[in-house]
Amino acid sequence: MSVRICVPRETAAGESRVALTPDGARRLLSDDISIAVEAGAGRAAGFPDADYEDAGVEIVPDAGRLLGEADIVFKVAPPSETEADGLREGSILACLLQPHENAALIERLADGGITALALELVPRITRAQSMDALSSQSNLAGYKAVLLGANSLGRIFPLLMTAAGTLSPARVLVLGAGVAGLQAIATARRLGADTWGYDIRAAVREEVESLGAKFVDLQEGAEGAAEDAETEGGYAKELEEAEQARQRELLAQHVARADVVITTALVPGRPAPVLITEETMDRMKDGSVIVDLAGEAGGNCALSTPGETVVERGVTIHAPLNVPGSLPYHASQLLGRNLSALVKPMIGEEGVSVDLADDVIGPCCVTHAGEVRFGA
Repeated sequence: MSVRICVPRETAAGESRVALTPDGARRLLSDDISIAVEAGAGRAAGFPDADYEDAGVEIVPDAGRLLGEADIVFKVAPPSETEADGLREGSILACLLQPHENAALIERLADGGITALALELVPRITRAQSMDALSSQSNLAGYKAVLLGANSLGRIFPLLMTAAGTLSPARVLVLGAGVAGLQAIATARRLGADTWGYDIRAAVREEVESLGAKFVDLQEGAEGAAEDAETEGGYAKELEEAEQARQRELLAQHVARADVVITTALVPGRPAPVLITEETMDRMKDGSVIVDLAGEAGGNCALSTPGETVVERGVTIHAPLNVPGSLPYHASQLLGRNLSALVKPMIGEEGVSVDLADDVIGPCCVTHAGEVRFGA
């Protein structure tokens, strides 16, 4: 019994990624799996239809037909209402579903009898590392954030010794040492900056220092608080307001000395914590730069404008949205591998099996058999 995987063209504004690349499709195709892609789906990411056809993929010009024939649908962004209504009852949707913000869409998918898998909810366990789309996309975001900062800064990153004199290195401070933050630290170090990293989780200190950066330690004498700042899944917890205020005050002096500050602090399902207040910005140097990767959740900087670049109090503030989408070629490659790794074990000679007892599928399945499982 052949399972048909379909990949529609992304319709969300500004989304240039595609959920499966030709190379990814070639690795996924088998006697049990056929693949169809909507015409033009990969063009914006650098993958023309001809490359898919060479890989053995069927090109379908009509999105409605594509979705109606699919057993499994791979997408990047959440489906529109039209796309959700076009999915066949009993089919499986796998994408970055943003479940915390899309309650109405999740209800719609449940009413349509769709099994929806949210990549954001894939647990951070060893078996699921190849399925972790948040990590794969955050890696790219951390890299791109450093380039944005370097491009806006009116000085170079590395130490430079010339006949005319020595130029001191730029100081880069990365707030949040998750996947995006660690990649930002590594990239800033490769560019020669004097790089510092900070996180409320003291356990990441070794990771920051292993990349050659210095760790900003605000937890001296408060080890218990640092340990409590991490969830079982490895994410940062949201701190109480009093603790947030204390952290901001201690951090302000380090922010003031930095030439570039990259913020990456996110708490799943919550507004981003404000790490850089207006008062802190008053202490920053003219010409310094903030790259706020938490813009989609409101931002870590009090003066960030999500989706825009502004200059406030002499500081350039970038708050870009969908940063991985600005690197669509590699972002699509990684996302396609995440989706394939998640779904392929579900496919066998008898078709598709949804095992809710599975320690990966269960946590990331938000709708199944007409029921909403997210938040239950």
